[in-house]
Amino acid sequence: MSTATKYIAHQPDAQGYIDYSEHENQLWQQLYQRQVTNMPGRACQAYLQGLDALGMSVDRIPQLPEIDKVLLDATGWKTAAVPALISFGRFFELLANKEFPVATFIRSKEEFDYLQEPDIFHEIFGHCPLLTNPSFAHFSHMYGQLGLAASKEERVFLARLYWFTIEFGLVQAKNESLQIYGGGILSSPGETMYALSDSPERKPFDLLDVMRTPYRIDVMQPIYYVIDHIDYLDEIARMDIMSMVTKARQLGMFEPKFAPKDKAS
Repeated sequence: MSTATKYIAHQPDAQGYIDYSEHENQLWQQLYQRQVTNMPGRACQAYLQGLDALGMSVDRIPQLPEIDKVLLDATGWKTAAVPALISFGRFFELLANKEFPVATFIRSKEEFDYLQEPDIFHEIFGHCPLLTNPSFAHFSHMYGQLGLAASKEERVFLARLYWFTIEFGLVQAKNESLQIYGGGILSSPGETMYALSDSPERKPFDLLDVMRTPYRIDVMQPIYYVIDHIDYLDEIARMDIMSMVTKARQLGMFEPKFAPKDKAS
């Protein structure tokens, strides 16, 4: 989570509303219409149920108070308007308070397929539907609490847990098709198709392996971890995650499956 960004977030008014331009609303409409057609058969059922529950606007960027009303009723969560990128500390603090950070800008047309920085489409379309799901919401809350208490060194390993679950997680129940629950995939038309193709490697979720797997934010993921049901997030939440952080630090990282780059995680 660096502080460099080329996007400028909007400031909400006293009621939490933002006056988006016609161009910005058109970008949302184009993103929404293109991506929503990719969801059936690819997004997990819990996500589709959440998307239906939110009932977000197709032709304009949703206002955060509209999203909050549904989330508060469903799981006690709400959104928090933030700049494009925030510190780990602030991120964990928000999650620990059941507030999901939403960057209040929308990507440019040139970055429709994949965006390194989390924009409002990524946060609202990618993540918020699953925040209506109790297992996903509980895991996110627990994760925030863990991160808030963790050291700077431990947070690096926790970041990998978040990356391979909340952001880029896949789910496959026995005898059922592979589906997506990670918001980083669900908000990316390009990665939605790629993640379910024959190109990447996929492995069953293993907490220690996840924490030892490097990733890069600027490429399609070479590896994904698969859980067998969205409720499995409750099982992860019950694991001794911090002891696994300690073990992962002792064992060290796996060899990366992507080309080297100075700022690889």
